[in-house]
Amino acid sequence: MTTPHFSDDDLRARLKTCLLLPPAGAMRKRGDFDLNPAWHEALDAERKLRPAAVLVAIIERAAGLRVLFTRRADHLSAHPGQVSFPGGRAHEGDIDAVATALRETEEEVGLNREFVRVAGALDPYETGTGFSIKPIVGFVREGFVLSPDASEVAEIFEVPLHFLMDPTNHERHMRVWQGRERHFYAMNFDGHYIWGATAGMLINLYERLQCDVAS
Repeated sequence: MTTPHFSDDDLRARLKTCLLLPPAGAMRKRGDFDLNPAWHEALDAERKLRPAAVLVAIIERAAGLRVLFTRRADHLSAHPGQVSFPGGRAHEGDIDAVATALRETEEEVGLNREFVRVAGALDPYETGTGFSIKPIVGFVREGFVLSPDASEVAEIFEVPLHFLMDPTNHERHMRVWQGRERHFYAMNFDGHYIWGATAGMLINLYERLQCDVAS
């Protein structure tokens, strides 16, 4: 069956419906291990994951829905130069993953939470580096002003949602890392290479938006 290419209006309707529906069988863990199951089997089953959250910020532009991304500063010790959603580790004062995602986004790129309307959440995403990330999806209305933290963010850019939700743009790549093959999802847009956990979360969003909006 050929997957339809959704218009922005259809994507908007699906975001408002599909994210409110519990996935079949309730939420399940996603992660770097989806394409590398042997890695997970080799890990300590009792290892403690560090909680984190990111904001999948969908900006409601006049020209269409667009997703906000950052490119991490090149001097950072963890994942330098990589494309990511704004977000980070949970703090003791955060009441939930939404609070973490909104706080971290404000600190990282200066997006005031008053412009964000939370639509729902994707499945928790486990990384090979030991984080359990909760992706929070939110609509962002226009009028905001960004002020990125230069110590963390090298660049902020947007990608049309319809590009990210088009399966013809979903790639699977492989690299050798620490002597082992690592398979991962990737998407290329206008010179920006979106891969790894960020691309994996976008694949999760794509799968969630296949729900029956008429039900």
